[in-house]
Amino acid sequence: MATMLRIEDQVEIPMDLRSLADFRRWAVSDSFPERGRIDYLAGSIEVDMSPEDLHTHGKLKTQLIGVLWRRIEEADLGEFYSDRTRVSCPDVDVSVEPDLVLVTNESLDSGRVRLVPKAGGGEDRYIELEGPPDLIVEIVSDSSIQKDTARLPGLYHAAGVREFWLIDARRADLAFCIHRPGASRYEPAPTAPDGFEYSAVLDRWYQLRRIRNRHGRIAFELHERGV
Repeated sequence: MATMLRIEDQVEIPMDLRSLADFRRWAVSDSFPERGRIDYLAGSIEVDMSPEDLHTHGKLKTQLIGVLWRRIEEADLGEFYSDRTRVSCPDVDVSVEPDLVLVTNESLDSGRVRLVPKAGGGEDRYIELEGPPDLIVEIVSDSSIQKDTARLPGLYHAAGVREFWLIDARRADLAFCIHRPGASRYEPAPTAPDGFEYSAVLDRWYQLRRIRNRHGRIAFELHERGV
């Protein structure tokens, strides 16, 4: 039976929700909340209705999207998604909405990941990804520390996600780490002497920097270089 780790008054969880299959049906129903992030993590439901921080989350995500999208398009790597993109991995009993998701053409062609059609939506309408993406990015917020740093990495590793980026930009000591699968858990990807980290999925080196803009507010630069 599913248990709730965190719940808000605005969200009503169906009483008969007892499995991942139940959760996935609820997630595509009219009763599912239109805002917030609701994840199913191996039998537990976690609800986060906190607003997204403008700078340490929203602005950062925009920078990542701009740089990564360009690389993905230029190399024709696959499908790139952000925000309310639901990813379900039945093998590890997980259904989540990561900050950023990349599914390569190889994963789609092989059936490793499939697009789940939207019921009654017609041609080219999809509602969910099923199977482990090639790259997932999670940005830590005040309400997601434990989930992003302790619970999700192990589940993503078990699911077979090829690369996991974890970023915490809430403090001056910016934390940016690209992870690759080890024998039993993720381990840091190779890092160059100048601090750039290697992404095997994107076949590029990356370094994230925190700066100040003309208004004195924080901003971010994701620097990329070839191998």
